[in-house]
Amino acid sequence: VQLQASGGGLVPAGGSLRLSCEATGPVFAINDMAWYRQVPGKEREFVAVSTASGSPTYADSVKGRFTIIRDNANHTVVLQMNKMRPEDTAVYYCHVDRLTTKSGSDIGYGTDYWGKGTQVTVSS
Repeated sequence: VQLQASGGGLVPAGGSLRLSCEATGPVFAINDMAWYRQVPGKEREFVAVSTASGSPTYADSVKGRFTIIRDNANHTVVLQMNKMRPEDTAVYYCHVDRLTTKSGSDIGYGTDYWGKGTQVTVSS
């Protein structure tokens, strides 16, 4: 199983970007799907999470500006970022805490998956 993230880039302050992350491989079900971000010299920080039922939670810094959208059928999570600020500049990572795999009649479980990260830069 891999997490394939895409959608980063350069955007002016006040603009919008949409990040997407797909879990590929023999995925059957996923628990939480989340986004984190990291700037050089700082720890990775939580941005948003969507539970298996689609219930979202956001960091205070992005509330009202970012929306996390989940598609369970396609094992995909999207982060819609609006009204972006220079302080949103970071490498964004998608994360899955737990998932179930199914290949034929074989059932498996896995934990703690990270995508490779996608750079988001907001110019002032």
